[in-house]
Amino acid sequence: MHRITMLGTGLIGMFYTMALHSHRRRDHVHCVYYRSAERVKKFAGEWDIPRHTTNMQEAIDDPETDVVVVALPNHLHEEAVLAAAAAGKAVLVTKPLGRNAAESLRMLQACEKAGVFHGYLEDLCYTPKTLKAVESVRQGALGKILWVRSRETHSGPHSDWFWNKELSGGGAIIDLGCHCIEIARGFIGKDIRPVEVSCWGDTQVHPIEAEDHAIGLVRYENGAIGQFEVSWCFRGGMDLRDEVAGTAGTIWLNHWLRTGFEMFTAAGQAGYIAEKAEGNTGWLFPIGDECGELGYLDMFTDMFDAIDAGTSPRETLYDGYVVNAIMDACFASIQSKKWEKVELKDWRGREGVANVANVRDYDGDHVLVKEERMPDGSLKHIIRNKRTGKISQRVG
Repeated sequence: MHRITMLGTGLIGMFYTMALHSHRRRDHVHCVYYRSAERVKKFAGEWDIPRHTTNMQEAIDDPETDVVVVALPNHLHEEAVLAAAAAGKAVLVTKPLGRNAAESLRMLQACEKAGVFHGYLEDLCYTPKTLKAVESVRQGALGKILWVRSRETHSGPHSDWFWNKELSGGGAIIDLGCHCIEIARGFIGKDIRPVEVSCWGDTQVHPIEAEDHAIGLVRYENGAIGQFEVSWCFRGGMDLRDEVAGTAGTIWLNHWLRTGFEMFTAAGQAGYIAEKAEGNTGWLFPIGDECGELGYLDMFTDMFDAIDAGTSPRETLYDGYVVNAIMDACFASIQSKKWEKVELKDWRGREGVANVANVRDYDGDHVLVKEERMPDGSLKHIIRNKRTGKISQRVG
C-alpha cells in the first residue's frame, strides 16, 4: 500500500483523489496541500485525508508518504517536481508536464538524477476505449498507421490561471493539445520521431492573449500524420473524439458526447450532469463513471503497478517532455506560418525510420493500386506497370 501526498485541491486534484479512493483501492491520499487553509481543510474532510497543510514543502516531506502527485497549475509544476525528486519520492505529474520543453526537460533530468520513479498523468491515453484500440493497432489490425486525428473541444477551462498565458504557458494547445498529441503518438508509435509541425491558432472568442482555438499537423519520420483540433469555443459540452486510419483498417472513438447513454428531459435534471455539460434540459449525455471513462482508474493502476514492479509506466515524464517539444513547434509555426522543426535535445526512439509504401503484387508485371467490388458485382483492379509506370484497370 502506498500513502500519497496530493498537491492541489482543484478539479483535477478532486478527480485524482476520487479515482484513488474508489473501487476499494489500497493506495490512499494521506496528506493534501493547498494554499488556502479553509479550502484544504474542507477537502481533507470530504475525502477522509488524515493530514493537510498550506505549506507545499511540508506536504512533500511528510514522513509517512512515499508518492507525490502534482495536480497544480502549470507554473508550479517544476518547483514541486524538483522538491519531490530531492525528497526521494516517486512523482506523478498531471498534464502538461511543463509550460515548454525546457521546463519539462529539467524536471525529467531531476527525477532521473535522483533515481526516483516518475509518471506522466496523461489520462486520455488510458481510457478503456483507447487502451483497446491501441492494442488492436499493436496486433496489426489496421496495418501501417497513416493518420491519427484527435479532437478535444469545450467552452473553456474552469479556473482563472488557465486563461493567463504567463501562468499556463499558452491556451487551448497547452490545455487540450497535449492530450491529442500524446494520443496520436500512442497509435503511431512513441518510438517514431516527430519531425515537423504546421499549426494555425488564434483568439476567436475570448478577451485573452492566448489562443482559444487551434488546428495542427504533426509529421512523423515514418510518414504518418498526427492531426489535432482543440478549442475553448465549442458549445454543447465536451467533445472528445479520435480517428485512426491505417492501410488495413480504421478506428473511430467517441469518448464523451456519444457514449451510449443519452437522455431527454423536459423537466430538467438538478445538479451535476457531466464535466463541461452546459445545460440540464433537452437531450443530455450523462457519464456513468467519469473516473473510468476519462482513464483515471486505469492510469493509476498502471502507475502503482509499475512502482511495485520496479518498472516504467506506459507514460513517463519523458513522454511529457516530447509532447512539450511538439507544442513548442506549434507555437513557432503559428508565428511563422510555416512548417517548423520539432527540436528534441534528448531523443530516445528509433532513428532513420523509412516511409515505406505498402506494395502488393497483382501479377509479375504489375502492382495493385486498388481493388473494389462494383455495383454490378464485378471486381475491378486498378494496377500499375512495374516497368513503365502506366496505370490501367482490369475487371473480372
